[in-house]
Amino acid sequence: MRTTVFWFRCDLRLHDQRALKQAVEHAQANDQALLLVYVHEPVQDAPTAWGFRRMGPHRRRFVADTLQDLQKALGALGQRLVLLHGPVADVLPAWARQVGADTVFCEDIAAPEEEAQVQALINAGLTVKTLWQSSLIEPDALPFAAENMPQVFTEFRQRIESNRLQPLAPLPAPTHLPTPPNEVLITVPGWTDNAFTLLQAHTEDDAHARSNFPYTQAPYRGGETSALAHLQSYLTPPWPDRYKQTRNALQGQHTSSHWSPWLATGAVSARRIWADLHAYEEEQGSNDGTYWLWFELLWRDNFRMLHLQHGPQLYASRGLSNLPKPSHFPKDFQRWCDGQTGEPIVDAGMRELAATGFTSNRMRQIVASFLVHDLSCDWRAGAAWFESQLVDFDVSSNQGNWLYVSGRGTDPRVGRRFNPTKQTQDHDPQGRFQKTWLSP
Repeated sequence: MRTTVFWFRCDLRLHDQRALKQAVEHAQANDQALLLVYVHEPVQDAPTAWGFRRMGPHRRRFVADTLQDLQKALGALGQRLVLLHGPVADVLPAWARQVGADTVFCEDIAAPEEEAQVQALINAGLTVKTLWQSSLIEPDALPFAAENMPQVFTEFRQRIESNRLQPLAPLPAPTHLPTPPNEVLITVPGWTDNAFTLLQAHTEDDAHARSNFPYTQAPYRGGETSALAHLQSYLTPPWPDRYKQTRNALQGQHTSSHWSPWLATGAVSARRIWADLHAYEEEQGSNDGTYWLWFELLWRDNFRMLHLQHGPQLYASRGLSNLPKPSHFPKDFQRWCDGQTGEPIVDAGMRELAATGFTSNRMRQIVASFLVHDLSCDWRAGAAWFESQLVDFDVSSNQGNWLYVSGRGTDPRVGRRFNPTKQTQDHDPQGRFQKTWLSP
């Protein structure tokens, strides 16, 4: 019996899984088994050019919990998730040969490394069917071609809103899946059954009691189960109504939606969030708060579409600008990473990030600005540190936001410098945030 392969990437869920639906339909139409895989690449464990591991302990744990939750959900449907360890270009073709598969289905991710992975599979002789499913609005539904996309977010948003574009309705989770190939259950190269334990290796301490996103606690754990429960918990009066007023707060688990970690792993889809948010508006009424949640989801879309438009250029030292190559001072960068710059608000934010894998959006802007504009360090080093530390690392949003702050993206202003003194006065006038993270 031949097999269809579905490769989970940043879409670790069962609801609103159009790519998985395609794989299921292909397997059923051809009377094939269905192999579900996730690949952990060794490069994630290797040191970056900046001297630290690409995937730090916080994101490792959050992804591991997400995979464990997905494994449980698949088990209830008579399926299983096979964890592979190695370069995608090596392990997926090898597995395809083992189970008699020639077609791989997966989501489309418009970032250079992710596109190179797909090309490597094609070069290995596999047929790869990719499907875009990570944004709110589909690229082919936009009122402009990707290459003609407005360069400024405000125009991007206004064009979408004036055309009254609406997201597709999210798909329900499947109630039945084709069976896995028997060979897989007998011979499993790569990761062993303790792969989840290996992934979760990290030290817990009391930092999570102070965290904005305590991911070691059940309500904030990685996975679709927690994601959907949190979505409903947040979409309860008065939290969405207050979002615009509270979104820049440095502390508080209800000051922001905190959807980003689950969006980053794909444990919840943007379309599912919008459908539930829209239902909330229908019942409770719309307001500035609920609109601003839509606004932020469109920002996320914008960063994804920029990747369709500019691709690898977003990763060049100059980005989209004509600015000179950025300078870099390794010792200053290390002081920034360690929260030892001498600027209290910055140090507090960086210590929070290192201790918990999370910090507020406003704090990310403050510390990123300080690295680029006050310490004159390379924005790409900061982007890499965020990738290593953040539980909600998302390649498109991370790159887009660092380009924005550094003045090397599409922002009409050349750089966004956030004055630390003013930011402290505006967002931590009583010093509570600093006391939380700077106290011994």
